[in-house]
Amino acid sequence: MLETEMEQKMTYSQNWPAYNEAQIKQKELFMQFLFDLCQDIQEEPRQTGKGRPRLPIRDVIFSSALKVFTTFSLRRFMTDMRMANRLGYLQTTAHFSMVSYYMEKEELTPILKELITLSAMPLQAIETDFAIDSTGFRTTKFNDYCREKHHVERKHQWVKVHLCCGVKTNIVTAIEVGEEHHSPDSPQFIPLAMQTHESGFTIREVSADKAYASKNNYNAINEIGGTAYIPFKSNTKIWGSRGRPDIPGSSQSKGSKSRIWRKMYRYFVYNQEEFLGHYHKRSNIESTNNMIKSKFTDLVRSKNKTAQINEVLLKVLCHNICVLISEMFESGIEPDFLKGDVVG
Repeated sequence: MLETEMEQKMTYSQNWPAYNEAQIKQKELFMQFLFDLCQDIQEEPRQTGKGRPRLPIRDVIFSSALKVFTTFSLRRFMTDMRMANRLGYLQTTAHFSMVSYYMEKEELTPILKELITLSAMPLQAIETDFAIDSTGFRTTKFNDYCREKHHVERKHQWVKVHLCCGVKTNIVTAIEVGEEHHSPDSPQFIPLAMQTHESGFTIREVSADKAYASKNNYNAINEIGGTAYIPFKSNTKIWGSRGRPDIPGSSQSKGSKSRIWRKMYRYFVYNQEEFLGHYHKRSNIESTNNMIKSKFTDLVRSKNKTAQINEVLLKVLCHNICVLISEMFESGIEPDFLKGDVVG
């Protein structure tokens, strides 16, 4: 009830002149920022011998990301690729089928993850509070029911994505892509938080829902100087190692993990309104998921599993670049990706 009342009171202002200018110049700036990001990719030496030479990896990623940004099919996207070539962003205009071919390459996956991290770095001074959650992107494939004769309970297969985002700008700072039914939420909490921390962000708060409630998750954020705001389940009890309730100061209750767990449990129980005030920031990751899906659709067109993962990563990369463009006008930041580390 408290959470519902707080959500109804929250209002946000919009700097409309800055928003309008960012939207008008978005496609032009998107190509410029994407090109700058791709310059940090280390090219492999050109191989000599028979066969068609490989396309430059920078061109591959630029073309793939621009294709996802436009939301066009590969054939209709060719006009945008020729335009990018005339502007000097591409060395060559590849055949549309080559974009699909390179999307299936596993070596693109770690590069795209690094580019997502790199694209978030300009907002290190702005973001100190973060939220973690998972979401799904539907594919064009269907589950086993679809293969039955009468198509009973026709359901899409999904690509599951775990995200960590800043709650002020909705920038994605870390990402993991897993399988639909084999990628539980809680084990992804610490890797996402550590990726964010190691990329240079100062973590003050991390919000997540009840699926992430564990001593390890609370303790991991505490160790890097932050506080996790994860609500406890209704059946949560503070038990000692021998199955008895913890008694403060006893041998059963010693250990940093137990101390943080008990401290946050009491804070949740006795200061619930204040706790929920911090936890409410978690709703921003729902906004992040909605921003990505509404702008670049929640549909993954690729058929190959690796290509599906890469397509989702490209959606998130495009989202981050669009966030940077907005913050460029609203917050006055000037992204400079060429100062980052070499990717590849």
